[in-house]
Amino acid sequence: MKKKIKGLGLLLAVAMVFSCLLTGCTSKEPALTKVTVNEVTHSVFYAPQYAAINLGFFEEEGLEVELSVGQGADKVMAAVLSGSVDIGFAGPEAAVYVYNEGKEDYAQVFAQVTQRDGSFLVGREPVENFEWSMLEGSHLLPGRKGGVPYMTLEYVVKQNGLIPNEDVLFDDSIQFALMTGAFTAGTGDYVTVFEPTASMMEEEGKGYVLAAVGAEAGEIPYTAYFASKSYLENNQETVQKFVNALYRGQQWVASHTPEEVAQVIAPSFPDTSEELLAKSVKRYQEIDAFCTDPVMKEESFQLLQTVMTEAGELSQQAPYDKIVNNTFAQEAIASGETGK
Repeated sequence: MKKKIKGLGLLLAVAMVFSCLLTGCTSKEPALTKVTVNEVTHSVFYAPQYAAINLGFFEEEGLEVELSVGQGADKVMAAVLSGSVDIGFAGPEAAVYVYNEGKEDYAQVFAQVTQRDGSFLVGREPVENFEWSMLEGSHLLPGRKGGVPYMTLEYVVKQNGLIPNEDVLFDDSIQFALMTGAFTAGTGDYVTVFEPTASMMEEEGKGYVLAAVGAEAGEIPYTAYFASKSYLENNQETVQKFVNALYRGQQWVASHTPEEVAQVIAPSFPDTSEELLAKSVKRYQEIDAFCTDPVMKEESFQLLQTVMTEAGELSQQAPYDKIVNNTFAQEAIASGETGK
C-alpha cells in the first residue's frame, strides 16, 4: 500500500513539473485594460502623449493605449459619440458644439495637453522679417472652418489689421489632411501645418516656416482629451489612471531637452529622423506650447469661446463647469504622479 502511495505521489510531482514547463509556475501579470483614443492628427505637438506611451507610463498604470487618427475634430467627436472609441483627443471646441446642441450624454474635457496653437505658417519663399500684414492679397490654406486652427489663425489675422476673405483669401475647400499635398502641388501662397510636417517641408525645399501661429495668438486651450459624460462616470478608475500617466508624460517633457524628447518619441514617428524631431520639439518648447499639467483653466476656456464667437461659430457660450471636468487632473497632481 505504501509503495502505491509513493508511486502516486511521484506521478503527481512529475505532472506538476510538466504543467509548470507548459504554463509557467510564476503568477501571471494582470491583463492591461485597453483604452482606445482617436487623435485629431499625428504630430510632435502631442509629444507628452507619445512620451507617456513610449516610457511605459500607461502600462505602469495598467493601461494599453490604442491610437487611431481622426483627421479633424468633428470626426474625432463623431467617433466618441458613436462609441467607436473611448476617448477623443482634439480641440475642445468640439465639446462646446455638442453641448450647445442639447445632447444629453454630451462630451466633457478631462485633460488639457497643449496651451497654444501648434500650427506654423509656411510660405513658398523664406522671409527674414515676416510680418502678418504681408498676407494681404494672398491665397491661404487655413484648415476646416469652425476648427480651432482656422479660428485661431483668423483671430491672429484680425489682430494684425486684416479682414479674412476680404484682405486675404481663407480657402477652406481643401480637407485638413490634404492641405500640405495641395500646397506642394501649387495651390495657395501660404499654408498652416503642424510639426514635424513643417520641418520636413523645409528640409525638402517645399516650403519655409515664417511664423508660429501660437506665438502670436497667445495662450488658448488648443488640444485636450474628452469623453462622453457616461464614459467618465462609468470608468472613473480607468480615466484616473490615464490622466496619471499623461501627467507624468507632461512633467517628463517639461524637464528634458528637445534631443532627449526626440529620442523617446522616435518610435511613434518611424519615418522621421531624430534630428528633425528634435527641431520640431524645440519649436514647440520655444513658444511654450506644451501644458505642464492637465488642468484646463477657466480663463483659458473663456478665451477659446471668445475666439469662437468672433469667428461667428458660436452664438451661445457653454458653461465652463459643464464642459470641463478637472477632477481627474487635480487628483493626478495631488497624488504627485510625475515623470521626472
